[in-house]
Amino acid sequence: MSEQQIHQGRNVKKFREMLNLSQEGLAYELGGDWTQRRISLLEQKEVIDDVILGEVSKVLKVSPEVIKKFNEEKAYNIISNTASFDNCQQPAFFNANPIFNPIEKLVEILEENKKVVEENKQLYQQLLKEKDEKIAMLERLANGK
Repeated sequence: MSEQQIHQGRNVKKFREMLNLSQEGLAYELGGDWTQRRISLLEQKEVIDDVILGEVSKVLKVSPEVIKKFNEEKAYNIISNTASFDNCQQPAFFNANPIFNPIEKLVEILEENKKVVEENKQLYQQLLKEKDEKIAMLERLANGK
C-alpha cells in the first residue's frame, strides 16, 4: 500500500491558521514581492519548492520537514487514541487561550512605545526648564553680590 501524498500547501494553511495569521499577514512577514494572492496560490500547491518552503516555515515557526510530513488524519488518530476527556479534564495539548495575531500585538507595542516616548519627551522638557531656571537664579545671585 502506497503512502498517502501530503498536500504541503494545505499544511502551510493549517499552520498559518494555528498562528491566527491571515494570508495578508503571512505575506507581510515574508516581505519582498509576497502578496495575499501569492499566498493563496502557494496554499493550493501540493508540493512546494524547498527554498520557498524554508522561508515560509521560518515565519510559521516550524521546520520544513513538519510541513512536508504533517498528516492531519494521523495526528487526529493519535490524539483521539491518547487524549483523555474523563472528568472534563483537558488534554495537555488543549489551549483554552486563543492565539494572538502577531501584527495586532506589534501595533499595540508600537502604540505603547509612542506613549513612553511622549512621556519621556515631556519629562526632558521639564528638566530643561528647571535647569534654565536654576541657571537664571545663579546668574541673579552672582550679579547681586
